[in-house]
Amino acid sequence: MPEGDTVWQSAGRLRAALAGKTLTLCDIRVPRYATVDLTPGPVDEVISRGKHLLIRVGEHTVHTHLKMEGAWHVYPTGARWRRPAWQARILLGTADCLAVGFQLGIVEVLARADEDHAVGHLGPDLLGPDWDSSRAAANLAADPDRPIGLALLDQRVMAGIGNVYRNELCFLRGVHPATPLADAGQPAAWADLAHRILTANRDRVVRITTGDRRRGRSAWVHSRAGSPCLRCGTLVETGTLGGDTPDPERRIFWCPTCQPPPP
Repeated sequence: MPEGDTVWQSAGRLRAALAGKTLTLCDIRVPRYATVDLTPGPVDEVISRGKHLLIRVGEHTVHTHLKMEGAWHVYPTGARWRRPAWQARILLGTADCLAVGFQLGIVEVLARADEDHAVGHLGPDLLGPDWDSSRAAANLAADPDRPIGLALLDQRVMAGIGNVYRNELCFLRGVHPATPLADAGQPAAWADLAHRILTANRDRVVRITTGDRRRGRSAWVHSRAGSPCLRCGTLVETGTLGGDTPDPERRIFWCPTCQPPPP
């Protein structure tokens, strides 16, 4: 499931493959940008901003978002793709490699000066050089009646948390996701833990929040409904949180003993 660490890793792979090189191919398979040709480039920079990815090419920026199904792959020129061609939304090629964006939720080409139109609303990037824990804590504290589980997913508060980390952070803090921020503990502690857990996972192939790499034990509660809590043995429960989208990928998970629901 793509979260801030997934996009950070994707940006690193694309940076290694494309940055400083001349584009020999630009094929954007989105009707609005089908005639856009950014060759010969060059590709100046590839960066992540929360869950957003920016590829800067000359005076333009290719802005993409993975959403739930998207992924960027890098292949040697002529290599067979690991996903079907019909899923490809954008191809960026150089003399020796091809970057393919599959099933991307957002694809747009902006003037570089207009990047703020795409990412200017984001809060501090948990994996970015601009990380500001004080600002993130202040953003959390701004709405004390809001459930912590909704605030953590709000990219305007801090950028990079998805549903996996939302659920795991709440478990690690011993707080049910429906708990109002005013009752959830110090905002600074939430911001600090979020930063530490994403930083710890940014280079991992498999996301781990428990410290246990064994299958089925890498997460405390996320996607473990009906299984015993790894801490106390109580069966993990699942449900929805008011204000969430009905998307099943946004379900909350919690241990009723370690994270008692609010009154």
